[in-house]
Amino acid sequence: MRFRDDLPQLSGGLFITDGGIETTLIFHRGLDLPEFAAFDLLKHAQGTEELRRYYRPYLELARERGAGFVLESPTWRANPGWAEKIGYSEGELDEANRRAIALMQELRLAEDEAGAGPIVISGCVGPHGDGYDPETLLAAEAAQRYHSAQIETFADTAADMVTAITMTYAEEATGVALAARAAGLPVAISFTVETDGRLPDSSSLGDAIAQVDEATGSYPAYYMINCAHPTHFEPAIEAGEWRERIRGVRANASTKSHAELDEATELDEGDPADLGDRHAALRDRLPELNVLGGCCGTDHRHVAEISAAWAGSR
Repeated sequence: MRFRDDLPQLSGGLFITDGGIETTLIFHRGLDLPEFAAFDLLKHAQGTEELRRYYRPYLELARERGAGFVLESPTWRANPGWAEKIGYSEGELDEANRRAIALMQELRLAEDEAGAGPIVISGCVGPHGDGYDPETLLAAEAAQRYHSAQIETFADTAADMVTAITMTYAEEATGVALAARAAGLPVAISFTVETDGRLPDSSSLGDAIAQVDEATGSYPAYYMINCAHPTHFEPAIEAGEWRERIRGVRANASTKSHAELDEATELDEGDPADLGDRHAALRDRLPELNVLGGCCGTDHRHVAEISAAWAGSR
């Protein structure tokens, strides 16, 4: 909880984070992740070492760039519904989330000793349902109850914040924010959009952000966009104060739609250099943007191109 009361990324400067952890582990490492659950690797020593190997190139990149780092835990699927599908009890799930943050602590300590910049530990929270097309839409109060168990666990660890990744509608995002507020943790909310730049429920980014802010007293520390290619959300970035609430982007490597990605049997790695250039072009349109990473199909090569292009655009 080193930065829980003062998140350094809110003061500016480049912060990077990792890429598509699940797609990297599955397609590049050949690992089996039941229900896309990277946290399941923490149940044995070999899997934990695979996670260490995954994070190290990103941490080294941040050190080389002189950037801060948001160390996102591998817990996107570590919430009650998804964990139950792969056989975790309530107690086992709690322990898995704690092990995830303990691993993040271990990695941060090693970087402290290497003289790295500020490293923020974030407990990753994923959606109740599918990250592309949720079958059940929760009211804000139900979402708060659902996500509270995981967030309360994070509050009892060294996590500095929580980040809700791949939120598909405002009500669930509101519930996560309320659960984080009740637990005393800062929270970042990351929405995903379709190829038309709108959330899966057809809301605009601006409207979704406004709805969450109104319902929570603007509690989220900032917002992000993830699991979409820049060509999908660039046209949707219209004038408005809501743009100043967006501080992070974790884009997909591929320009394919979510439906196409769901059906794909091979990984589409896109064009890392072009992805970097597209991030640099966002600087004028998203004035507070400074947390950069990747999502599906990206790895440390993509994040290296993104951070290089960003630095070159200064």
